[in-house]
Amino acid sequence: MTHSATRDDSPVSADDLAAILEGRLDDPFAVLGPRHRGRSGHLVVFDPHARAMTALTAQGEIGLSALGDGVFAGQLGRVHRYRLRGTDGGRSWDYDDPYRFGPVLGALDLHLIAEGTHRQLWQALGAHPMQHDGTEGVHFALWAPHARRVSVVGGFNAWDGRRAPMRRRDAGVWELFLPGLPPGTPYKYEIQPAEGPPLLKADPLARAAEHPPATASCIQPAKAAHQWRDGAWMDSRAARHAPEAPITIYEVQLASWRHHDGRGLTYVQAATALVDYVRDMGFTHIELMPLAEYPFGGSWGYQPTGLYAPTARHGSPDDLRALIDAAHAAGLGVLMDWVPAHFPADAHGLARFDGTALYEHQDPREGFHPDWNTLIYNFGRNEVRNFLTANALYWLQEFHLDGLRVDAVASMLYRDYSRGPGQWVPNRDGGRENYEAIAFLQDMNRLAYGEGPPGLMTVAEESTAWPGVTAPVHHGGLGFGFKWNMGWMNDTLRYMAHDPIHRRHHHHLMTFGLEYGFGENYILPISHDEVVHGKGAMLAKMPGTRDRKFANLRAYYGFMWGHPGKKLLFMGCELGQAHEWNHDAQLDWSALADPLNAGLQHLVRDLNRLYRETPALHRLDCQPQGFAWIEKDARAESLFAFCRFGGAGLPPVVVLCNFTPVARRHRIGLPRPGPWREVLNTDAAAYGGGNSGNLGALMADATPAHGQPASAEITLPPLSTLFLMPEAQS
Repeated sequence: MTHSATRDDSPVSADDLAAILEGRLDDPFAVLGPRHRGRSGHLVVFDPHARAMTALTAQGEIGLSALGDGVFAGQLGRVHRYRLRGTDGGRSWDYDDPYRFGPVLGALDLHLIAEGTHRQLWQALGAHPMQHDGTEGVHFALWAPHARRVSVVGGFNAWDGRRAPMRRRDAGVWELFLPGLPPGTPYKYEIQPAEGPPLLKADPLARAAEHPPATASCIQPAKAAHQWRDGAWMDSRAARHAPEAPITIYEVQLASWRHHDGRGLTYVQAATALVDYVRDMGFTHIELMPLAEYPFGGSWGYQPTGLYAPTARHGSPDDLRALIDAAHAAGLGVLMDWVPAHFPADAHGLARFDGTALYEHQDPREGFHPDWNTLIYNFGRNEVRNFLTANALYWLQEFHLDGLRVDAVASMLYRDYSRGPGQWVPNRDGGRENYEAIAFLQDMNRLAYGEGPPGLMTVAEESTAWPGVTAPVHHGGLGFGFKWNMGWMNDTLRYMAHDPIHRRHHHHLMTFGLEYGFGENYILPISHDEVVHGKGAMLAKMPGTRDRKFANLRAYYGFMWGHPGKKLLFMGCELGQAHEWNHDAQLDWSALADPLNAGLQHLVRDLNRLYRETPALHRLDCQPQGFAWIEKDARAESLFAFCRFGGAGLPPVVVLCNFTPVARRHRIGLPRPGPWREVLNTDAAAYGGGNSGNLGALMADATPAHGQPASAEITLPPLSTLFLMPEAQS
């Protein structure tokens, strides 16, 4: 590039001119603006589209001299306020010079960022519309400690990294106030690393992003426009999330639940359609699969690049707030899957963000995840841990989410997760535990419960026997509110996959979960993971003819809802659709035209109602006092009988399961003599069953059996689960 020569009396040296034009300004406020090299009154401006430049002041116009290739300079004297007018010979444009404004971030913000303890990090970093020194604009701030230069780029400056280089501050933070940019404007950061070509990166703290496949960040208004109306819900939710509360969760991937005009629902559409459906089905909560912005649709959101930006696929951040508000108005809680376990290596994302392994580990044995071809956060770095813990608070505070379900916790806890010998780095004691990840999870839970809105919950998807997942942090636990019981799910589905004639040999798979079932606060999950990647639909897992598949599935759901633990069911599993989940299509709603499918849906609705309205089925879900076996060793008959209790003065519930296709008549022990009601029978005709049973009632006499003081002759329909409750005594 050829630069015009500078005069001896010019405030711009040849080196400065070259640095401006070549994009090498690492200290732009020393060169640009009204304080060139600290000499007040010397104004330097760069606008490559201008052929002439004028400073507009209260005292009049001051023409600036052209130094070449869009660089202009002149004397302002004592003038402190001015605007600029550029012309190209055919048009002119007025604007505020970003280099006349001082810094925005204070010493406390920078100290907390450096320390890794900034609880509201999203209010300091990112893009924030504001008024600064009497001028409307946007404050940009970014953490990139190893960058030589960082610039804000977008259509507003032709994506030219020379135009808006940022001010370097302490703690590796860069900031710049750009006047005049409206909300909705796309932008990125051009980062010049210590070596190599510039990098074009999305803002890690952006609160909105372009609709994929576009990858730019978008400026959001200073404050959300949505006016929350969920005060009553927020005041009541602590009781709704207690271990004693009935919790049944409907897991949803919003893009594929139901389509409208061939596309997934928007947040606004879901605020009516999804909320009404979940409420009608009797669930207490919706769990949304990850909504932080993600580039690859096939990741379902589990490979996010914009942790602070709700995906634009379904609408704006305020639209998401409206969906959550609508759910709260309907008496439903909303959880979201949150993914701090890994992140993708997309060029616009966090990978080698400033040219170094900033968010991830340098060593691939610690920083690369072989299962998902993704990168792993460096949980031991204060700023990275702060980025993640603040993100949890962001979703809980800014979107009134009722909780976060943390994905892939086991992959964080173990340094050798999915790694063979020599492929992982031991901890300081030579072991496999990831101390840094443990501390991060404890910090996240401590902050969520301590500084998030009251009454929330956190949930761990943790697939091992790690002790104390739901124990308090001050007792050495990880501090989660609940844990998915992956062992129960795997064991019981293995049992159900066997032909009934062989189930006697696998009886323990249905009873083993109760040997550890009260060591944590468990949720029983039938999640999306069970109906993808060739695993087949829930119906396809069941053996036998189509009728028997449905009977097996009805009996299994009865067992699940009777079993201790909160419940989670993935969308579509209540419909009995024949094919596994396809994220590119909607659920098979047409299947409900078949009475068997409609009957299964009816059963799930009734199970939710019974569970919710019956204290014995939920109040002591997480305590051993809430459960007792009546018969757990009837292997030859594949029969299970147990009792659920809700506490003193509350009627018990007896759950009976027959997992063979043969009707049986058995004398079964019961906690008290007298009349009992058959409050739910999965073989009822309304559910698509054969309608056999006990005609809704039975009489127990004082004959002891199975360690119980009373018993009754009970008909157990084939492939069925019965729920019995004693009649109220007058």
